[in-house]
Amino acid sequence: MRKNILVIGGTRYFGKLLVQRLLNAGHQVTIATRGHTPDPFGARIARIKVDRRNEHAMRAAFAASAGYDIVYDQMCYSPVDAAIAVKVFAGKVKRYIVASTIDVYRELLGQQVAPFAESDINMLAQPIDTRYPWHDPTLATESYVAGKLQAEAYLYRDGSLPLVTVRIGHVLAGAEDFTGRLAHYVDLVRQRAPLRYANAAAASSFMSAQGTSNFLLWAGAQEFVGPVNAACEGGLSAFDLVQRIGMLLEVPVRALPAKPDVAAGELSPFDYPAPYLMNTARAAQLGYRFGHSDDWLDHLILQHDLAFV
Repeated sequence: MRKNILVIGGTRYFGKLLVQRLLNAGHQVTIATRGHTPDPFGARIARIKVDRRNEHAMRAAFAASAGYDIVYDQMCYSPVDAAIAVKVFAGKVKRYIVASTIDVYRELLGQQVAPFAESDINMLAQPIDTRYPWHDPTLATESYVAGKLQAEAYLYRDGSLPLVTVRIGHVLAGAEDFTGRLAHYVDLVRQRAPLRYANAAAASSFMSAQGTSNFLLWAGAQEFVGPVNAACEGGLSAFDLVQRIGMLLEVPVRALPAKPDVAAGELSPFDYPAPYLMNTARAAQLGYRFGHSDDWLDHLILQHDLAFV
């Protein structure tokens, strides 16, 4: 059935792939962005130019809208963003899907050995600080984890949206990956520089950009609500990742344990002091099976290697 769908974001990374998949499935798609990044969709989509973080602008942009079957919110980074979503879309959407993150489990890191399940976080008990300067660009990196956690907490506590929060594993992509995280490790190996790591066995969960867009498309066609983890099988630690890159590029790898006084997260993007995996049993129970990182990781590594040539 053809649906009227809004994607907030949708011009890069897995958001752009999601829009393409929605179009391929025959849906009517609108994207809402600031208009700074061009998209390749031409006349196949409608566009709303708006600042997602400006409540007045959002209210004005969607005041005349009759609503949507699905809203995919790729840009909900704080409880302030969540509050805007409630004020603009409550009662106007049948399904509200937020792209959340594995990082909502960050505060639980090291507290359990088992992969994190959705129920391991009591969202209704999370503190919410709407007075913090969430939209200050100089604080964007340091406030990311708390912002995503509190965004979910606000939405679930409010309860007025038919909400799904997709907690996505660390997303990796090819040369178009603006985060530079996989490129960091490829470059490290190419330069014969040593990797310093906190825990060689501290594997984390990953997703490809393509796999992420596929799951979001599928989630939009379902009826469940609530949080759901999205991650491929085959978690890797930073140590595992550079070993794999070294074997693939046929380059010797140097890896050294970190000094005890080095704080977690200071070494490299995916270095953790303890396992950081997600349990995907809920997605499986709902009927979705994720693939394995072996299906796509080597291809992405080679893309980054070629980018350095």
